[in-house]
Order: sequence, then structure tokens, then C-alpha cells
Amino acid sequence: MKTLRKLIYGEVLLAVGFVTLAFLALFAFFDLIDELPALGQRAALDPALEYGLTQALLYVALQQPNNLYELLPIALLIGTVYALVRLAQATEFTILRTSGLGPWLALRQMLVLGLAFSALTFVIGDYLAPWSDRQAQLLQATYQGRISIGHTGAWLKDRAPERQIAVNVGALEPDGSLRRVRVFEFDAQGRLLRTLQAEQATVNATAHTWHLQQVLVRQFDTQALPPRLQSEQLAQLDWPSGLSADMVTVALLRADRMSTWALYQYIEHLQANQQATQRYEIEFWRKIFYPLSCLVMVVLALPFAYLHFRAKGAAAYVFVGVMLGLSFVLLSNMFGYIGNLLAWRPWLAAAAPALLYSVASLGAFGWLVLRR
Repeated sequence: MKTLRKLIYGEVLLAVGFVTLAFLALFAFFDLIDELPALGQRAALDPALEYGLTQALLYVALQQPNNLYELLPIALLIGTVYALVRLAQATEFTILRTSGLGPWLALRQMLVLGLAFSALTFVIGDYLAPWSDRQAQLLQATYQGRISIGHTGAWLKDRAPERQIAVNVGALEPDGSLRRVRVFEFDAQGRLLRTLQAEQATVNATAHTWHLQQVLVRQFDTQALPPRLQSEQLAQLDWPSGLSADMVTVALLRADRMSTWALYQYIEHLQANQQATQRYEIEFWRKIFYPLSCLVMVVLALPFAYLHFRAKGAAAYVFVGVMLGLSFVLLSNMFGYIGNLLAWRPWLAAAAPALLYSVASLGAFGWLVLRR
């Protein structure tokens, strides 16, 4: 059994590693081309800093963990198909079958390999990729300006006793501070009570406060007749808030670059403030189901080992494996958008591609391997 695992796993790991490196090299080349127009730019905060080739290469390198997370199931499918086709073409797999490698034993060995890749995909997507992507964004912001979304910035909601709060953040600085912060406080009847307008703010996570600087406070006295407006300019103000720095970051950056736990916390915050969560819930379930797609990929590749190949006919089957991998990515993205538009159950929109391919792979395994 050890010899069998060593032979199959060795061939599969070698092929998957080669395919993964090829894909990463291709994506790194495209990412570097995208960065070429920015070469030579001077940083706004420090004109002495120049965005050169070294910084561009570092930015591209920091993008690769996220590329690896997206490509690993596809590379596993293509590499496994190639390895099994090569074993079958050289009649090595036939020898293994005559030596006692039955279909169910082969399936079990491939599922063990798939579980290992599922764990690797989860670790990369939940720990390495979010950290490296944030570093890449901060590096780019250092040389190309602060991170923002459109002209209105990001809007968030918060709650306080007997009050509703809307917060607008204009931009995120490379050092993690916030720019152009506006806070609107309403009473239970929806009447505006107070507004805060700060040029800069930093989030103190331990004290659950925002430290606002250069603050303009406008207080509305709704009890007076007629209502009066009082304005006050402060150098700094500590404003209590339940909004963390991660919540602001996800509003300014992409949700698919967050970890599963951070995404779950953000969904709970949106639900507590009665905000729409459909898009984030789909992304949350996708983060859960996507690593499990490695199991689907190895089951989908196993029937290729039971086909009969001519001397030069293996390339066509490898091409089929490539097309299956690309179609899986397309379906995953398509179901995510459709589920968001049609308000499907988030877990169904995220799991539908994996379920479809699981049925197809088990059907192919049953027909090609067990029946024939």
C-alpha cells in the first residue's frame, strides 16, 4: 500500500506542482504588465519615494497567494488528469489494477489526497491570502494614493442606546488611519441630533473608540422652539463606536479577500444594523465550500485513469480536464451573481457548482469504472 501511494501521490504532486507554477507565472506576468503604467510615480505623502520596478515586483509577489487560492483546485484537476493519463498510457495503472487496486480503493486514495489539498486551500485562503492582499493594497496606496471607493466613500451603520448612527469614511490611508470621516446621529424617530466631521481618525479597538482629529461638531437642539443649531470646533475627540478597523476595511476593499471569521463578524454587524447581507453571505459560504471543491476535482479526474489511450491521444483528455477546470470557475462566478440578483439562499448559490460537478464526477465514476 505504501508503494502504491508513493507512486500515485508522487506522480500527482509532481504534475500539480508543475501546473500550479505555470499558472502562477502566467498570472504574475499579467499582474506585472498592469503595474507598468504606474512605474515612476512619486508618492503623495513623500515625494522622495518613487514607485519603481522593485516595488512593482513586490506588489506582484504579494498578489500571488490570492492567485494560488483561486487556482489550486483547477491546478489539482489538470495535474491529476495529466498524472493519471500518463500512468494509464504507460500501462502502469493497469498493472496496479491487476495487483489489487480496486475502484473503491483508488477512490479512497484520491479522496485522501483531495482532503490534504482542501486543508491547504483553506489555510491559504483564510490566513495567507488576506494578509498578503492587505499588504499589497497598503503598498500600492503608499505610492499611488489612499484607498477609496468613488466620490462618496464607504457608508456604515452603527447603533447606540436610543440612537441610530450612520458613518461615512472617505478614504483609508496607508498607515491605517481614516480620512474625511462624517458621523450622523439620529434619535429613535429618525430626527438628526448631531453630526461630527473629522479630517482624520484612528480606531482604538481595545477601547472601542475612534480618535477624531480636527473635528467640527454640530448639535441640534430639538427641544427648543424653534430648534437651534450649535457648532463647535475641536482639535480632537474620542467617539465611542462598535465599528472596528476590519469592518471599515472590508467596506473599502473587496469582501472576497477577507478571512471566513472576519466575514462572519461583518455579516453579524450588518444584520444587527438591518443592512443587506446577501452578497456577503454568498461570499461567506463560498469561502466554506471552495476548499471542498478539491475533493470534487480528484473524483472528476479519477475516471480518466480507466480510459484506453492511443500512443498520441492523451493530449485531448488533458485538454478536456483544462476545459472542465475553466468551466468550474465560470460557473462559480456566474452562480454567485445570479444568486445575488435572484435572492437565492446564500449556501445554495455558493454550493451549486460543487454539487453539479459532484454529481457529474460520481456519475462518470459509476459509468466508466464500476459499470464498464
